[in-house]
Amino acid sequence: MRILISNDDGYLAPGIIALAEALVPIADVVVVAPDNNRSGCSNSLTLDRPLSLLRAANGFYFVNGTPSDCVHIALTALLDYTPDLVVSGINQGQNMGDDTLYSGTVAAATEGFLFGIPAIAFSQVEHGWEQLDAAAKMARDIVERCFDILEKPYLLNVNIPNRAYGNLKPIMSTRLGKRHQSEPVIRSKDPQGREIFWIGPAGAAKDAGAGTDFYATMMGHVSITPLQIDLTHAAQLDFLRRILE
Repeated sequence: MRILISNDDGYLAPGIIALAEALVPIADVVVVAPDNNRSGCSNSLTLDRPLSLLRAANGFYFVNGTPSDCVHIALTALLDYTPDLVVSGINQGQNMGDDTLYSGTVAAATEGFLFGIPAIAFSQVEHGWEQLDAAAKMARDIVERCFDILEKPYLLNVNIPNRAYGNLKPIMSTRLGKRHQSEPVIRSKDPQGREIFWIGPAGAAKDAGAGTDFYATMMGHVSITPLQIDLTHAAQLDFLRRILE
């Protein structure tokens, strides 16, 4: 098996190092990740400047761009083959519910999926890298379990509670939950006294009932949500068609 790994926390992040170490025993692994933290950049591609691809002492490649840039460059310029799987993470912090729209972690996996390659995004629920070894072991388990079973290509979003491996409850298939509206921006002043704004925290969970990713991880389960790219509002499309006709 040949696996391409990326993330949005940067090529030096503990999560991507742990993920690569967990997958090396079962696959030929290539890591291409951003040169620094690119959290929240979603599926953006850098089109206003050229990008560079460099190799670090540990063998990882890094790009001065977004997670989508990294996977795009890897698939169209670096590799002379198509990987069997693209994995992203392990992210520091959850990517659940509406967060997936903003997530660079999910975006890296999505870029692989858009190229017709199975892809999985991995995140830990809490920040701080606690129990990262357990999360990496679980990520390997999921790669081994899903790869030959699911219809390809697939796009999976995985969230892993920060628990010891033996304390993780069974994996659950889930749907995305919903969040309340985000908190207001945080106003501040720069050194010159000009007003500046920091994006506020994400809102609290609005739909965290049974069956959602929020509920599963809150109960200690590993959550796997299958994602799709088609954003078409099918019901509204039919209504619009009737109006236009």
